[in-house]
Order: sequence, then C-alpha cells, then structure tokens
Amino acid sequence: MKLHTREWGTGDRVALLVHGIMSDHRTWRRIGPALAERGYRVIAVDQRGHGLSPRGTGATPQEAYALDAYAEDLVETLPVGAELAIGHSLGGITLLRAVERLKPARAVYVDPAWEFARAGVEPSNFVEFRHATREQVVGLNPRWEEADVEVELATLALWDPDTALALPGQEGGLPASPAVPSLVVLADGSFLVGPEDAALLRGRGFEVRTVPGAGHTVHRDDHDGFLSALEGWI
Repeated sequence: MKLHTREWGTGDRVALLVHGIMSDHRTWRRIGPALAERGYRVIAVDQRGHGLSPRGTGATPQEAYALDAYAEDLVETLPVGAELAIGHSLGGITLLRAVERLKPARAVYVDPAWEFARAGVEPSNFVEFRHATREQVVGLNPRWEEADVEVELATLALWDPDTALALPGQEGGLPASPAVPSLVVLADGSFLVGPEDAALLRGRGFEVRTVPGAGHTVHRDDHDGFLSALEGWI
C-alpha cells in the first residue's frame, strides 16, 4: 500500500519518520523542520489506518492491520538507503520489521512498543480514547504545546480504531540484534521498555538513552531533550 507522506526540506541526506498508533505525520510537526534545518530531506508517513493513508482491508482487524503489512507499506512507500529512520511506539515495531529492506544508515526507535502485551497495553483503552475531550488530552499530556493538543484531536478523528483491535497476538518481542546501527530513546520510567529490557538491548548492541521527565511521546513532551538525545545520530 502506498502511504500518504509529508516532506520538509530539500537536503542531500534523507530522514524517515514513522509515527505511533492513533497519530499521523503531524506528530513530527517540530521534529521534521528541525531535521530539515540540519540538512535533511525529511519524509514522514501516515501509516495505514491513520491520517490520509488508506484504511486496511480484510475480514478482521488482524487481516486489515497485520504488522507485517505495515512494514510492507513502508518498503513500498519510502526510499532505500536513507541516512536516518526514526520510529515511535507502533512506528518502532513497523520500522524494525522493515529496516533490513529499507537499509537506513542509522535507526532510532523511540519508546518502541516491541512488547506491548507484556506491558499490559489494553487495546480497548485506545478505542475509548478516540473520543477524548480537549481536557482529557491536556490532562494526560501537561507538557504539550497547544498546537500538539490540536494535532492530537485532529488525528484521533481520522484514526481507524481497528488498528488497536488488531494488536493482540502480533507482538514480536525484543529484537535479537540491530540490523543497522541503532539507538533506542526511552521515556523516563518507560512502561514499554523497563530497566532490565534496556540492559538486555545494550547487551545486544543497541545504544539506549532516556529523556528525563519525558513521557511516552518523548518528542512532544520535550522537543529539546529529544533532539539532545539524538546527538551523534543526526
């Protein structure tokens, strides 16, 4: 499936951005321009079932939104051999499944949902959140700028809840090794990648950094802290 994309910049180097569940390319509204200022042509996708990309098709949510299909979408849409690829949460899962074929020089996984089932993530909670009020979004994300709150409400309106219902039974666990040089950027006290998992990932060849005080949407909670965590990788 060809995905809808948004681009920033015209640099010689290419950076790829892959958002998390319930979101779309607008989650990167500050990161895209920041990378463009650093000489990148930045390409952000809307994953299937999100934003302006097509909905998945199939008799069940699992058929419409198989994680391998997400990965195939990235391969069909994005260029091979980018300098940098960044995936957040669900985007961390799909980037991991596509990275050997996309062959970026470096990959960054932001609070990746590699073991969402073990973390106790309940898909029905995502579905209920589709109708969240402005007050609920602000209450859950007190560090966000007003523009991020507006983006969240807009992206929820376009999101297909079946993407959440498709998740159970599809988790793949922590990767055994990085296919390319890889950085994992974690939320402070991440509920998806705990200290033992972080140590395991380091032992497997991943670099792991944490952004103090940031929640799951690290790049929106602390824009400057997130960019600082990418030092040496961008």
